[in-house]
This record gives sequence, structure tokens and C-alpha cells, in this order.
Amino acid sequence: MHAIFYWRPRCGFCMSLRRELERSGVALEERNIWEDEESAAFVRGVANGNETVPTVVVADRALVNPSAREVVELLQRAS
Repeated sequence: MHAIFYWRPRCGFCMSLRRELERSGVALEERNIWEDEESAAFVRGVANGNETVPTVVVADRALVNPSAREVVELLQRAS
């Protein structure tokens, strides 16, 4: 299972979701929105102009501040 994980440093929600997804066996391609303007612009585009993280993309679907369960369920349906 693979997902693109948009995050930023010191984000407690990001750290928590990352931990839960890794425990569930989800491989993450991580993108730090503070170091990558293209990633920050993507997140703003799917989060009503806000840099809301974590944002996770699975099979071309963006989930803004999802639960681990939402991500895992979407990954299972996509495979």
C-alpha cells in the first residue's frame, strides 16, 4: 500500500497519522510543504487555500486531515 503524505515539521497531527499509517503497513512518499513550494501549492489547492496538513493522496484522491482508517480503507478499495 502506498500514499503520498504531505506534512510540515512540528505538526502533531502529522506525526500521529504517520505513526498510525506506518503501523498499518502503509508506505508513505513524504513531502514537506515547508521545503517544497510545489507541494505547498498542491495542498492549498485541495484545502480551500489553506496549508492544512496532514493531507494524504491515494489513487489521485486527496484527503485533508484524514484518519488512518480513512486512508487504509481508500487504499484497500484502490487496490
